[in-house]
Amino acid sequence: MTLASLPPWLPVALAIFVLAGLVKGVVGLGLPTVAMGLLALRLPPAEAAALLVVPSLVTNVWQMRPWGTLAPLARRLAGLLLGVCVGTWLGAWLLGAPAGAWARVALGGALIAYALWSLAGAVLHAPPRVQRWLGPLVGAATGLVTAATGVFVVPAVPYLQALGLQRDAFVQAMGLSFTVSTLALAVGLAGNASFSGAALGWSLLMLAPALLGMALGGRLRQRLSPVWFRRCLMVGLLLLGSHMVLA
Repeated sequence: MTLASLPPWLPVALAIFVLAGLVKGVVGLGLPTVAMGLLALRLPPAEAAALLVVPSLVTNVWQMRPWGTLAPLARRLAGLLLGVCVGTWLGAWLLGAPAGAWARVALGGALIAYALWSLAGAVLHAPPRVQRWLGPLVGAATGLVTAATGVFVVPAVPYLQALGLQRDAFVQAMGLSFTVSTLALAVGLAGNASFSGAALGWSLLMLAPALLGMALGGRLRQRLSPVWFRRCLMVGLLLLGSHMVLA
């Protein structure tokens, strides 16, 4: 492969993954959301989602630690995780690979919803008696959003927050949920012929800039206010989502 044969979007994609990794390094989440939102400005949503698979999977598996507490948490979230898989695969079968104007609008809507929820600071509460049936429903809804947009934070993250988990358990739960969502998305994309060997290679290439960004974000976290950084990030996502919906 010569320099001239490289895709024109490659430098932009590398920079986007550095930025997305930096965001995750500072606030603990946001890599797929930021990367998907910015990549979709240059690439079809299905191609952008395929690039996300390896960086999202590796960084979220890392976030699942410590392994000793993972099994009890997985049992508690089993309904949510099963719903994510079913919703993602059902959405991939019904909707096909995300493409066209509708996919951009759906992605923009997901970004707007996520940003507004975060900026509002709303905290929901899901008592144990409702989690048995609510978890699978939230998981299925998250899976449908994942299949349509490649973003898997809504409504899963608000639901996880509603469980009243301790901070470390909440971070681990997000890593577990995002890992399952990433794997389910990869299967859905493969079923729609949108995740080929070539796509896997490009996704592997995006891992290095994502990890670099996370390392930079970890250093910045010691100097910046994560609260204000997150607020600025959400305002940016709100504007980006609005542009996708209105353009």
